Amino acid sequence: MIKLKDQLGGEHQFETTPKRIVSLVPSQTETLFDLGLEDEIVGITKFCIHPYHLRATKTIIGGTKKVNIEKIKELQPDIIIANKEENTLEIVESLKDICSVWVTDIVTIDDNIQMIEDFGVLFNKRTESKKWIDKIRFAQKDFMTYVSNKPSFTAAYFIWREPYMVAGNNTFINELLTLNKFENVYANREERYPEIELRKIRIQGDPELIFLSSEPFPFKEEHAFEIGRFTHHGKTIFVDGEMFSWFGTHLYKAFSYFKLIHERL
Repeated sequence: MIKLKDQLGGEHQFETTPKRIVSLVPSQTETLFDLGLEDEIVGITKFCIHPYHLRATKTIIGGTKKVNIEKIKELQPDIIIANKEENTLEIVESLKDICSVWVTDIVTIDDNIQMIEDFGVLFNKRTESKKWIDKIRFAQKDFMTYVSNKPSFTAAYFIWREPYMVAGNNTFINELLTLNKFENVYANREERYPEIELRKIRIQGDPELIFLSSEPFPFKEEHAFEIGRFTHHGKTIFVDGEMFSWFGTHLYKAFSYFKLIHERL
């Protein structure tokens, strides 16, 4: 008998280890794969691109915001893995009639570690889970040493255009910005992803660094020019959005990527 609570406090009980998994979040699909659960994964979203071959071997059940409930039912899953930010409450509630819906909530690195540890217990992959946690902790410690003598910068991290939106406080992106000694000028906003007016960017912090993410909106040079007109010599940097927003085992790769960013400053 397995009894566990997910990161929203939801209680789950399983007679045996869940063997058929539907994953509604790309970074969690990658994490499940890295824990050695490829055979157990039966359904993924169209955005689950790591590892890429899963798109050809697993059933695509829709996106992160809109799923095909009938397809999921046909897969007869033992568990559905969702995330508070990536999936809507409506989706989570609609799927509970099929099987247990495990919901993660990742804002900090500790939350991320907890998720990997939970998966280790939930799917009887404790050894694999510990290996990944150790790798991430080691990479984090190494990066903290690396960045300790680096200067800090004020920054804004853009995720969307029309309207322009940035990462605010209480987000995994903000956690990683802080880790890099990038002071998020929008961390004082109540909204997690606030809409902003470019003409006000100077009085709202005038960031020294402007990060333009590759996802969910694919920013281009013309957007950098448009934003740059409203800053006071802010430096624009195009960044791989996966490295700042994908949690799970993907975080391990991010620390090496962050070093490359600092080398460009």
